[in-house]
Amino acid sequence: METRSNHVLVGAVVLILLAMLALFTVWLARIGGGSEKEYDVFFKQAVDGLAKGSPVSFSGVPSGQVEDIALWPKDPQFVRVRIKVKDETPVLLGTTATIVGSFTGVSTITLDGAVKGAPPIACPETNPERSCPMGVPVIPPKAGGVAALLSSAPQLLERVTTLTERLADVLSDRNQNSIAAILDNTNRLTDALADRGPEIAATLAETRIAIQRAGIASQQIGELAATTNGVLAQDVRPTIQQLNRTIASAQRSADTLNDAIGEAKPGLQTFSRRTIPEVNQLVGDLRAMTGALASVAEKLDQGGASSLIGSPKLPDYEPKR
Repeated sequence: METRSNHVLVGAVVLILLAMLALFTVWLARIGGGSEKEYDVFFKQAVDGLAKGSPVSFSGVPSGQVEDIALWPKDPQFVRVRIKVKDETPVLLGTTATIVGSFTGVSTITLDGAVKGAPPIACPETNPERSCPMGVPVIPPKAGGVAALLSSAPQLLERVTTLTERLADVLSDRNQNSIAAILDNTNRLTDALADRGPEIAATLAETRIAIQRAGIASQQIGELAATTNGVLAQDVRPTIQQLNRTIASAQRSADTLNDAIGEAKPGLQTFSRRTIPEVNQLVGDLRAMTGALASVAEKLDQGGASSLIGSPKLPDYEPKR
């Protein structure tokens, strides 16, 4: 009985030690791994090759893993992928998530596009349900690699089909006949040009000679321009300088005359205000004196000198009969 109880006690102690060892291992793993952050990525494309535990890298550096993959209940066309990355991973505003496939069929998620100085992606304090519908921040997706090619495959096939139909229209029987006629016309034109080869060569030679003559003429025009510049520099410029000196001398003379007129202006004003009225009065007196002298001369002619001294002689009176 005592042996059996000892075995039970030993087993219990071993189980307790194993549990403590497991807890210690988990604690060490948490200490070594550090804290982590969770983010959601909503992909509107197939996530083939992606599974729980798939690696997550930031610009090629391993940073975490995929925690969960599920359809989003609010909109089944989106696949919600929850990832968990290290706390020091710079998941900043502008970071995007891309599914990168491989030839082995295993896909990974790559984060990139973080902008230096941008704030980290986090749930806002106001209306967090709109930006964080599942309670964690959301990283926007970006189609890339094989996924982008596959997502655009229907459009590519549609464009290839349209291009094929248009090529079929272009290469119809009617258009083929038109193309054949164009080729025939081109052949005839080529033959005509070949027949006119000597004339074209002569024309080109004449054109070359004309170009040479034009070059010689332009050179002569340049020499003429240089000669004209020399004549202007040697003959015309001295004449212009002499003319400038003459104009300057005339200007000085005009300034001197203006000064003389300015100095004589007071005398002219006095002459016009005083002398001219006196001269007018003198002229009037001379006219009066001339009239008096004329009267005296007339009296002398008619009555002699006595007419100046006595009264004039009355005419003889004869009574009427």
